[in-house]
Amino acid sequence: MRIHELRRRLHEAGAGPLHEHRVLRLWSHALPRNSGRRLPESFFPSSLLAALPGIEADLAALARIHSVHPGSDGSERLLVALADGQTVESVLLPRGGLCVSSQVGCAVGCRFCMTGRDGLLRKLGSAEIVAQVALARQRRPVRKVVFMGMGEPAHNLDNVIEAIDLLGTAGDIGHKNLVFSTVGDPRAFERLQEGRVKPALALSLHTTRAELRRKLLPRAPNLAPEELVAECERYARATGYPIQYQWTLLEGINDGEDEIEGIVRLLSGKYGVLNMIPFNTVDGTGFNRPSFERCRQIARTLHERGILTKLRYSAGQDVDGGCGQLRARVGEVQQVRMLDLRSVEPG
Repeated sequence: MRIHELRRRLHEAGAGPLHEHRVLRLWSHALPRNSGRRLPESFFPSSLLAALPGIEADLAALARIHSVHPGSDGSERLLVALADGQTVESVLLPRGGLCVSSQVGCAVGCRFCMTGRDGLLRKLGSAEIVAQVALARQRRPVRKVVFMGMGEPAHNLDNVIEAIDLLGTAGDIGHKNLVFSTVGDPRAFERLQEGRVKPALALSLHTTRAELRRKLLPRAPNLAPEELVAECERYARATGYPIQYQWTLLEGINDGEDEIEGIVRLLSGKYGVLNMIPFNTVDGTGFNRPSFERCRQIARTLHERGILTKLRYSAGQDVDGGCGQLRARVGEVQQVRMLDLRSVEPG
């Protein structure tokens, strides 16, 4: 389901703009229908009251929490089951944040990411994206939503923008607290500036070397790091939000002195912050995480040279914190169960 389809159903049921806003607000906040000062019977037209049970049932059927995996850092990794049996991951972050998925799988195929191993299976509808927020809000308050889960948001642009629009209005999320993460699709830079809700932007950079970036992100747009940073700088100046440059630290790959020099050259004077994230180990990728001391040294050196740098660790690392790992692990368990069943001889 897409949000514009939901809006059409509400309109056909007799909802005016205020009625529609209230229904969308209650849903996105995971609140019961009788929340607020005015009772539904006195606020909603009778035709809408008659249609609401069916609409609410359809919204509730969009997604459910399959399993919850608490992390020692206060995060909760949620495996979310969709109506067609597919699963995606959401992560409740400390201090009111939520990371949501926009696709089942991913077409970019980043070498260090579990999500892209099976390619893109399907896109999420805009209502399925918002449903992740509603499910998370059943567990704790959510004041920030980052589109950094499974999938490349720019490859599902219509649905992601529609979800951002709702979350930034009826969903009561501050616009700068909606963070659109991308590998650098030019369509995203253009479209995000056109909406009434303009999110903050995060760019998956990972290296200052064009040839290495093509190897690490094989199906990302073929733009040089300099071109990507220039696009980001224009967006940052237009919106007033600093760009969040994402950098997964890979031992022996992008943690050398040459990259430090490249970062200083590329980001000096730019309106942004560099988030350095030590690699969260994924079996079979061939990548490793630099030592903690090396990570700290890189961040310290960059900060001393004028680059605002934050050293971050993926939430929930002790519960398969890398994106796609939890979904993959559950899939492996299901396959083992199927094999066990096949090995049982009929009675």
